[in-house]
Amino acid sequence: MILCCGEALIDMIPMATISGRDGYVPHAGGAVFNTAIALGRLGLNPGMLSGLSTDLFGQQLQAALVESRVDTGSVILSDRPTTMAFVRLTNGHATYTFYDENSAGRMIMPDDLPVLSDQVKALYFGGISLAVEPGAETYAALLAREGSKRAVMLDPNIRPGFIRDEARYRDRLSRMLALSDIVKVSDDDLHWIFPGSETLAEKAAKLRLAGPSVIIVTRGGEGATAFFGAGEEVSVTAQKVTVVDTVGAGDTFNAGVLASLSQQGLLTKATIAGLSAGELEAALAFGARVAAVTVSRAGANPPWAAEL
Repeated sequence: MILCCGEALIDMIPMATISGRDGYVPHAGGAVFNTAIALGRLGLNPGMLSGLSTDLFGQQLQAALVESRVDTGSVILSDRPTTMAFVRLTNGHATYTFYDENSAGRMIMPDDLPVLSDQVKALYFGGISLAVEPGAETYAALLAREGSKRAVMLDPNIRPGFIRDEARYRDRLSRMLALSDIVKVSDDDLHWIFPGSETLAEKAAKLRLAGPSVIIVTRGGEGATAFFGAGEEVSVTAQKVTVVDTVGAGDTFNAGVLASLSQQGLLTKATIAGLSAGELEAALAFGARVAAVTVSRAGANPPWAAEL
């Protein structure tokens, strides 16, 4: 099982009403939630570890997980509210306004964490859940407790507007990077981590020194590059499709990478440390393929395996 650890929330997507003004339609979402859904639809065996509410929207999130064949045995339930993200789309590009105070996802504590079974072979972390406390420290504690025994992929998906204390965030991110095997960052993420005029390759090399075996850098429509081994790199181009919106694109890409590595029998700490260019290229290409389907339709709606 690949256990996806992080936020599940409701994306309020704008939609024209009869009067002509935009209304908002609730869609199940969240970066880590989207990755779990995509893995389930691709035929993997994912689970979700997150704080979910027992309210109307929390029930919607649980139902969506079950529908996409995601195990919910590690979900932490409470009567706190569900996190809401109101989406604004500009030429297909999504920006967000979040309502997250005192939410079920944000307020999970280390004592709430379940014992993980031996079926959990890999852990995935990411999204805004790594920025908002106290939940962010709870996920860091989970990684510290469990990361040495399982393959770990991390996508910080950095949103500076969520970071209230940059020094604390950078410290937590450093601790989590040191325990991760694969780190996926966008070019914007990488420039935030390492401000300055160095190239992406130079910054990726610096990030590898923090601990990960593989750094994957995505560049939107320009594709993705993996940096690994003794200074090696391999790139794939993004598939050309008509973009409806970019909601969930990176999350689906991550699921494709994890799915490919799992299907190749390579999702362990030892094998990730020795991945070949061909193995990584196959994983990146599959990630790009499933992400292309997601961006070609509205909202975070990853493809089922049969659709590929």
